[in-house]
Amino acid sequence: MGSFQLDDVPLDEIPRPKVGEAGYAGFKPRTEWLRKGWIHPDHDDARPLPCDLLVEHDVAIPMRDGIVLYADIYRTPSTASAEKMPALLCWSPFGKKFNGISSLGYMTPWNLGIKPGTLSGLEKFEAPDPAEWCPNGYAIVNIDSRGSGDSGGTMVIMGNQEAEDGYDAIEHIAQLPWCTGSVGLAGNSHLAIVQWFIAALRPPSLKAIAPWEGCGDLYREQFARGGIYSGDLFDKLIVKHMLKGGIGVESFRQMFERHPLANDWWNDKRPDMSKIKVPTYITGTWTNTMHGMGAIRGWLQVDTEQKWLRWHPWQEWFDLWGNPQASKELLQFFDYFLKDKTDNGWESVPRVRMALLRFGKKEPQAYENIVEDDFPPKRTQYRQLFFGSDAKLVEEAPQSEARISYKSEEQSGHVSFVHTFSTTTNIMGLPKAVVYMSCPDHNDMDVYVTIEKLDVCGQQMKNLNIPWSGIPVESFEEMKPQEQTEVAIYKGPMGVLRASLRSIDESKSMHPHWPFHPHDREMKVVPGEVVRLDIGIWALGVEFEAGESIRVIVSGQNRTVSNFGSGAHVQNKGVHNVHLGGQYASHVIMPFV
Repeated sequence: MGSFQLDDVPLDEIPRPKVGEAGYAGFKPRTEWLRKGWIHPDHDDARPLPCDLLVEHDVAIPMRDGIVLYADIYRTPSTASAEKMPALLCWSPFGKKFNGISSLGYMTPWNLGIKPGTLSGLEKFEAPDPAEWCPNGYAIVNIDSRGSGDSGGTMVIMGNQEAEDGYDAIEHIAQLPWCTGSVGLAGNSHLAIVQWFIAALRPPSLKAIAPWEGCGDLYREQFARGGIYSGDLFDKLIVKHMLKGGIGVESFRQMFERHPLANDWWNDKRPDMSKIKVPTYITGTWTNTMHGMGAIRGWLQVDTEQKWLRWHPWQEWFDLWGNPQASKELLQFFDYFLKDKTDNGWESVPRVRMALLRFGKKEPQAYENIVEDDFPPKRTQYRQLFFGSDAKLVEEAPQSEARISYKSEEQSGHVSFVHTFSTTTNIMGLPKAVVYMSCPDHNDMDVYVTIEKLDVCGQQMKNLNIPWSGIPVESFEEMKPQEQTEVAIYKGPMGVLRASLRSIDESKSMHPHWPFHPHDREMKVVPGEVVRLDIGIWALGVEFEAGESIRVIVSGQNRTVSNFGSGAHVQNKGVHNVHLGGQYASHVIMPFV
């Protein structure tokens, strides 16, 4: 952790796990047989086991510093030498028996359209299901990371400590008598993010990774995006309701209060993806406001020719558990690299496949599996669309200077600019805003830039992140407010920046349109002085039909369906001026394909 020691890191309290909650059954090292046809006793609609499984509960896995972590291992019973198997390690702090069926039931509307009988209940939250993988010759190792469940130590979230723990766990698992010595990492969200960190240390027995939607920088993409604290979801849901352990968990909220600028501790939460050399299968989606840019940086920076990117149009849990294509391909990938099934056709899978969202209730709902030569595609045409004083996006920079204003402290305060397409047009890739701004009332500004799609009547459109066919409503109008959450609904991407943190380190920028802001020093704004803000906007892929429009909104508040930047953390005061034309030609750069 650089110059930071554990004593320097504030902790949030987390409760001990309780028997009967989140699948916890108490600390009981034991071996259990689950026979073919077994159905999880807590879930009548669970998938019956297709074969016998041997479950080893609370298996001790030692770490280099003496701490012991505990895992559940699922595998078919045979341990004969000729029938050894590779292992998939699923790493997170959410409880090794907290399963997908439970999470879908209380965290998502309509179970995200995932049908009853899809999951067995043995799957760890956001992880592959042993009922699917063990019959195909894999062991699934569900581990409680440091400080979670009965595992020892203080809970850490990403960084070098989790990476070292993952390294040690992989090498220990590889030596178990039933294992071939080949280990892969699999899973979504936390289980994906941690793969960047572990793989960067290059444990010898790690043969392949499959980060299913993985954020790439916890400071700049999750907890302090744009320099504004945005960890409310983690604090209110994860810390208060999902994390269970003995000592406590590193507190992102308290650390930001003490150290709002990036320091050694924060920068330890950004993996060096260029050190990853194992085969890598990356997935991503436009609709997730946390993981997308990490998946893109992984594609650009992982140092191997054996890497694949599949960008799909769905919510990540649906893709992991409810998309047959995803399950088939993940098995094909790991068979190729963990079982040496080099004749299974994996090498013919296109290296890059993308998707385009259509929004609304159109058929097809989205275009997916669009084969590209790279990402961003080499055929991309980057075009500047300038902010015009008539609220339009125009292709020529206005000659005359002007300014328009909004009240930065009001949710309704904003300015917007619209362009209507005369023919079907696709925008896919990395957009960026260059905005010239001033504030007469304060020495800083929190600025949000949002991209929306409008229908032919000029009304804002929404995108459903799961197939319409799997849910009990037929329109957005039928949905209850509590059902229109980020997992289900997407309105478009957003970029955000605190003006005092506008400096850029181009040497660390993965793309000209995703500038790397060090966030390590403040440059306060002189009240009334015009400053240039280069704001990377979350990647997007949208089809616009003739008559539909794109709208760019500049505001002091977040307007998306998103976990980021709640008003409580915004520090705006007074009026924000957006400057247009002449030497202050504010604009967006859009990737047309």
